[in-house]
Amino acid sequence: MSLPPVGLGTMGIDDPEQIATALAAGYRHIDTAQIYENQSIVGDGIGKSDVSRDRVTIATKLWVDALAAENVAPAAHNCTDLLGVNALDILYIHRPRGDYNPTTTLPEFDELVNEGVIHKVGVSNFELEELNQAIDFLETPLSVHQTELHPLFYRPKLLRHARTHGYTIVAYSPLAGGRVREIDTIVEIADAHGTTPEAVTIAWVVAKEPVVTIPKASSERHIRANLAAPDLSLTTEEIDAIDSIEREKELYPE
Repeated sequence: MSLPPVGLGTMGIDDPEQIATALAAGYRHIDTAQIYENQSIVGDGIGKSDVSRDRVTIATKLWVDALAAENVAPAAHNCTDLLGVNALDILYIHRPRGDYNPTTTLPEFDELVNEGVIHKVGVSNFELEELNQAIDFLETPLSVHQTELHPLFYRPKLLRHARTHGYTIVAYSPLAGGRVREIDTIVEIADAHGTTPEAVTIAWVVAKEPVVTIPKASSERHIRANLAAPDLSLTTEEIDAIDSIEREKELYPE
C-alpha cells in the first residue's frame, strides 16, 4: 500500500469541518480509532468533502476490548457504520493487549479481508516479537505498523524490521507533543532553513524509509504547514544530527 508522506491524525478532533478542511487542503490519509470516540465526526467530515471516497485512505483501530475473536467482526462493522463507509482501507489492532490473542484474533482480520470489509491489516504499538507473531499468524500480508516515532523516541530496529518484511511504518506523535520546539538541535536547523521546528521534524520523520506520519492539526494554517513539510530537504549532516539527539522515554507507554 502506498500512503502519502503526511496524513491526518484525528485524536481530539471534534469538528467535522476540520476533516473537510484537511481533505480540501490535499490530505488523502485520515487516521482515527475507536478509543478516540470521534469516528462519526470523522465520517461526517469525509461526507462533507468533495474529494471522492476512492482517493482517501481511511484507517481506524480496534481497542483492546474488541479483540476477542467473537468481537472483531461486529466491532469492524460498527466502525464502518460510524465512518459512513462500505469498507475500511486499514484496520489496526490498537495495542496487543486485553482480549488480543494472535492465534484467534488475527484469523478474524484475515476473514474481514476475504469478505471485503477491510482492505489491509495493520498493527499498532507492537514490539519485534509481537510483529513476528503477527506475520506468522496472518495469511494477509501485514501492511502497516503504527508506532510512536519522533526525535525523542526513535527505534531504528523497528525500521529495519519494516524494511525486511515489506510493510510501512506510520509514525504517530511525530512532534513529541510540541516538545520539538524545545530541542536546540532542531531549532538551529529550523533557523538555518528559515522554517519551523515542526517542519524540520516532519521532514526528518518521512526521510526514514519506509515511514509516513500522521500529525494532528486543528487550524487550517497547521494543516497546510504539516502537509508541506516533506518538501523541506534536509542535508545528511542535519539528519544525522537529529538522529544523535539523546533519547527519552516514549510519551505514550502502554
